[in-house]
Amino acid sequence: MRDALNQRLIMTTTTTVGPAPARLSWAPVIWMGALHVTALLVFVPAFFSWSGLAVCLFLHWLTGGIGVCMTYHRLLTHRSFALRPKWLEYGLTILGTCSSEGGPIGWVADHRKHHANSDEEDDTHTPLRGFLWAHMCWFMMVDDSTEHTPEFYKKWCPDLCKDPVHRWIERYHIVFPILLFVGLYALGGMSWLVWGGFFRSIFVLHSTWLVNSASHVWGYRSHPTRDRSTNLWWVALLTYGEGWHNNHHALQTSARHGLRWWEVDMTYLAIRAMKLCRIAYDVRLPKTRSAAPVMAMSGSTE
Repeated sequence: MRDALNQRLIMTTTTTVGPAPARLSWAPVIWMGALHVTALLVFVPAFFSWSGLAVCLFLHWLTGGIGVCMTYHRLLTHRSFALRPKWLEYGLTILGTCSSEGGPIGWVADHRKHHANSDEEDDTHTPLRGFLWAHMCWFMMVDDSTEHTPEFYKKWCPDLCKDPVHRWIERYHIVFPILLFVGLYALGGMSWLVWGGFFRSIFVLHSTWLVNSASHVWGYRSHPTRDRSTNLWWVALLTYGEGWHNNHHALQTSARHGLRWWEVDMTYLAIRAMKLCRIAYDVRLPKTRSAAPVMAMSGSTE
């Protein structure tokens, strides 16, 4: 009897041990919270100016479109093209840091992990865990499998880890958006800081986060990938072509995401312009165009 009870106790204690629960990552929580609060200053009429709005839209394209969508994503993560000279890659990477989406090594590591486990249990930001999780909560939570440790970086981003300049940018990435805020205030006062700094940062964040959330829920599918990725036109407009997400999941190393004539891809047009200037080279493209849509998706992720 005693042996049976001991055996049951051992089985109980060993089967209740599970993975470490997700916990708040306080640095991004505080930073994101501060940006969202200060972005509310756009509702103060005294801080509005047409020049501030123009700076907001320009920097949305420069930091979000060129910095994140082109540099962080298509260049660093998937190496769908290359740049010359090499210092240009570093300069554009610094533009990416000004989006407040973190450093390049962490961003690339998270995204490569997403592709390796897309819409599966180990996916960093699958909407199968809820739309809000995929949209932004994942960015503020961490567990043992997603914590940005040296081991995590070496596993998912060994190429950038070997580059001393990218390691330096990763270490000091928070400095660059702060310097941008200081520069905006010096050049245009509170209007430029509020619109081009705080509100633009939130605009960029939520625009790019929609690729993780909305573009795995609504839209149409041109390719029968193993995940739930979709092509969603309005996300593509906000993200300069990143919303053609099913195309991208099917052809991950392609520099071009919009494959049909109506799938406008501003990021690819920028890459083409850089190629014409002989700045970009080794631009990778799909060998064939996508077929007709195979499925339309809409509905809940629950």
